Amino acid sequence: MTKHIFLQFQTKANKENNTQILYSNKIIATTKSIKFLGLTLDTTLNWKHYIGELIPRLNKACHAIRSIKPFMLPNVLRSTYFLYAHSIMSYGLIFWGNSTDSDNIFKIQKRIIRIITNSNKNASCRELFKNLNILPLQSQYIYSIFLFITKNKDQFSPNSHMHTINTRHNNNLCVPAANLTLYQKGVYYSGIKIFNHLPTTIKNLSDDKNKFQIALKNSF
Repeated sequence: MTKHIFLQFQTKANKENNTQILYSNKIIATTKSIKFLGLTLDTTLNWKHYIGELIPRLNKACHAIRSIKPFMLPNVLRSTYFLYAHSIMSYGLIFWGNSTDSDNIFKIQKRIIRIITNSNKNASCRELFKNLNILPLQSQYIYSIFLFITKNKDQFSPNSHMHTINTRHNNNLCVPAANLTLYQKGVYYSGIKIFNHLPTTIKNLSDDKNKFQIALKNSF
């Protein structure tokens, strides 16, 4: 079985090119999707395939929590959530968290939260998340983006490095010029945009990872 696979990335507007790659006088097989470090990548990077793989795994976690609920205290159910559901949802979230299909994952997360809190299936989860001290999926995505930026601060340039004028946006990160929607949805570009919306008091703490993380958690 060959270990060489060719995956051609493309935008929705561009048609697939009939490209063939030779290696050792053999044509490398093409594929529409491939698993890399546990993440399923497809040609358009819309993460639909990967999210589709997460749904049955999370449904099993949801069923498990529902099954043990009559015999467990709420704090044990919360720990079970982090062990079986949160670990699945959080892996690679900075890449697929802004996908339109991520809403299907959020629906399962809310279903689990309602089971843990013994709430009606139509009950609002806003206060339930707060009471359990669990971040909703999109908040977890934003938090993951912030952590990515603080851990890789040397990869980003603040506006103060681009000019000497002292403005109120000096602490913001410089936004690169980009017209491609796929790039704008990526970790680097969307991370900068999200970071720049933080209050100045929190952005000033970004050089101190511990203080920054504490301030972030308190802001959600």
